[in-house]
Amino acid sequence: MSTNIFNPVDKRKYPSRWLLYRGKQLFRVIDERSNKGTEELLSVSHITGITPRSQKNVTMFKSESLIGYKLCQIGDIAANTMWTWQGAIGVSKYYGVVSPAYNVYRQKKEYFNPEYLDLLLREHQLVDVYHSLSTGIRPSRLRLYPDVFLTIDFPVPPRDEQDQIVRFLDWKVSEINKLIGIRKKEIQELEELKAHAIDKTVIHGLHGSAETHNNDIRWDIDYPSTWKLERLRNLFTFRKGLSITKANLEPTGIPVISYGQVHSKKNSMVGLNDELFKYVNPSYLKTDPSSLVGKGDFIFADTSEDLDGSGNCAYIDRDLKIFAGYHSVIAHPKGSTNNKYFAYLFKSPTWRYQIRKKVNAVKVYSITQQILKDVFLLIPSQDEQQKIVQYLDSTCSKIDSLIESTHKKIAELTEMKSVIISDVVTGKIDVRNVTVPEYEHVDDIVDDDSENNEETETDGEEA
Repeated sequence: MSTNIFNPVDKRKYPSRWLLYRGKQLFRVIDERSNKGTEELLSVSHITGITPRSQKNVTMFKSESLIGYKLCQIGDIAANTMWTWQGAIGVSKYYGVVSPAYNVYRQKKEYFNPEYLDLLLREHQLVDVYHSLSTGIRPSRLRLYPDVFLTIDFPVPPRDEQDQIVRFLDWKVSEINKLIGIRKKEIQELEELKAHAIDKTVIHGLHGSAETHNNDIRWDIDYPSTWKLERLRNLFTFRKGLSITKANLEPTGIPVISYGQVHSKKNSMVGLNDELFKYVNPSYLKTDPSSLVGKGDFIFADTSEDLDGSGNCAYIDRDLKIFAGYHSVIAHPKGSTNNKYFAYLFKSPTWRYQIRKKVNAVKVYSITQQILKDVFLLIPSQDEQQKIVQYLDSTCSKIDSLIESTHKKIAELTEMKSVIISDVVTGKIDVRNVTVPEYEHVDDIVDDDSENNEETETDGEEA
């Protein structure tokens, strides 16, 4: 059964035994507000649906007061108005509040098993319909408002079939999640192996040294006696990144790396990941040219919400006009140095420990220019630096190849999961007579990094 012959984007088809209803027949708009602001703040994401914000490490803006935020009851639908077109919608398992800019809906009757409805609302062909009906001058401005959302046709399978779909998918998705968990553990072990190789080499040298400094108050870890200690201030100059907000970002223009991307796990041990680039208008080349970085520069994040993030940095490994964004510090080498060696050193857990000892904070850790300037660097000879870089380039390349291969396997499993969910939720695969065996429930495993950087994580219009 086709759902909408008037919308060419709407490719959905459902079994003829399923009834179709307009959204306005199924749902009503809810606009209940918090009077005290003491409720749990809920986050609406295209990746995880609706979850308590306290369970997530979100770097986006959060209002100081939740008074006036929209109440969301268990079983309500919450939709991030700005990102519904990406699938930022779901059924809440929690009582709490969401942004006043979001939309909350409630079933008029118990038409749906809430778990089935949650899966249906983020099914990819239905998300395509949201996209086709959203309005705005560019992707970051697209909105899907209630009057339009409620015109969409939704399938309502018999309730016992909905319940069976939920049971079947929980079984199948759990099996896939278990395999994904195994692969992610493999990646974690490979990342740890790479970090250990870097740390061991940049702190103790290629072969280790029989003669080490072990009582130097400036550096509390043994290091080869032939190496020097130099403060960063003697080897680098420092300046601030570009003062911009999310509202200043453009679809194209000059690439910019903000502190959120500097913290990203998607950055390789050294070098940049192009997928993380945001963009600003080229006019910033005139208004703030000092925030441009060049090949060989480093961008440090000057804030972190966890102590382990202190000292995170990105290395500019190519000739490219790129801005350092807000909450970042640019470190530019003064003279002729092997910048790739420092790129490895700055990723060393031991070196970053030297920064963490100097950082004080209550909630957000501040890594000031003064802290960076006062931290010591281990300096081997130029010849040894080059050999260390060659060794680590080779070692890390082999490990990265294994990591990339494992990521591809995870991507294949994730796609398989998406296809199974879509096919079953839409009735393409009939599971009414499938016997679901005993199984272990396994939750979806969501990377902290994807949660940190997805654009659906906002609590208002623009942060």
